[in-house]
Amino acid sequence: MPYKVNVKNEILAGLTTALALVPEVVAFALLAHISPLVGIGFASVICMVTSVFGGRPGMISGAAGSVAVVIVSLVVQHGVEYLFAAVVLMGLIQVAVGLLRFGKFIRLVPQPVVYGFVNGLALIIFMAQLEQFKVPDAAGHEHWLTGVLLALMLGLTMAIVYFLPKLTKAVPASLAAIVVASALVIVGGLDTKSVGDIASIAGGLPTPHLPRVPLAWSTLVIVLPYAVIMALVGLTESLLTLTVVDEMTDTRGRGNQDCLAQGLANVASGLTGGMGGCAMIGQTMVNLESRGRGRLSGVVAAVALGLFVVVGSGLFMRLPLAALVGVMFMVVIGTFEWASLRILCRIPLTDVLVMVQ
Repeated sequence: MPYKVNVKNEILAGLTTALALVPEVVAFALLAHISPLVGIGFASVICMVTSVFGGRPGMISGAAGSVAVVIVSLVVQHGVEYLFAAVVLMGLIQVAVGLLRFGKFIRLVPQPVVYGFVNGLALIIFMAQLEQFKVPDAAGHEHWLTGVLLALMLGLTMAIVYFLPKLTKAVPASLAAIVVASALVIVGGLDTKSVGDIASIAGGLPTPHLPRVPLAWSTLVIVLPYAVIMALVGLTESLLTLTVVDEMTDTRGRGNQDCLAQGLANVASGLTGGMGGCAMIGQTMVNLESRGRGRLSGVVAAVALGLFVVVGSGLFMRLPLAALVGVMFMVVIGTFEWASLRILCRIPLTDVLVMVQ
């Protein structure tokens, strides 16, 4: 039965998802040795395109860590313009996969692989948050956040996310947790790590940008291997995320359509000076838990990302990272397939090895 859109829920879910997107997008951009604005601009483009044309309403795409890891050596060795060319080629490959209808083969992936994928990403999301608990002291040395501030920022945020839905569902718990924790920090003048401590996100919206690379065979030789790997990694993560969301919502997404949408999004990103990416399971879980089930939540998230950069960067950069981390910790708890631990003793050893790998 088609999902009946609740506009209020979709808008609030989109805003919550946008807040959760920025720190990870910035972190992945820095990992890939490119400007955070490149990551943010790309995230808004790909999120918009996949939300409108994707095969899985409610799924959020952006600058994913799995793709960022692949492009590091390309940027370091050849520069960011070659990255943009590789992203365009990556998108064209994904469009071809969608047109050839290869996306349907994701249904052949066995359950142990899906469990391993989900659990592995949950652990990666968890490990990525730990860095945010390091704060500089007066001498410039970093130390771990402790005491009342840690309990306030992390414990309060997680408590709101957990208990608020039991009282009311009028407002997404994640959004309420971020707003309450941020208000306490900003109004109370508490000294804690904020989004602005990672990097500045002030700038403008993405504009058309043709990759400035030689139109020669040598360029194709350089970018093609990266484009193929990026395309396959991105589609694998996107289609597995689609499968997970299908199971959570008891609906069925369209794998081939999502391949096409991911490809179009990456082509658009490369032609506006952005980095490659795919579906992001952590932010998708934030969206779903905030009751974002339709395409509108993704569109709102994309628009909100653009507004953060253009008009709201000053306020957004004051948001405490610990509040966002608390939300992501709850995402980790909800994403991890705890049932997979209970069945370890009842499934073949080969399946156990597949999940662990």
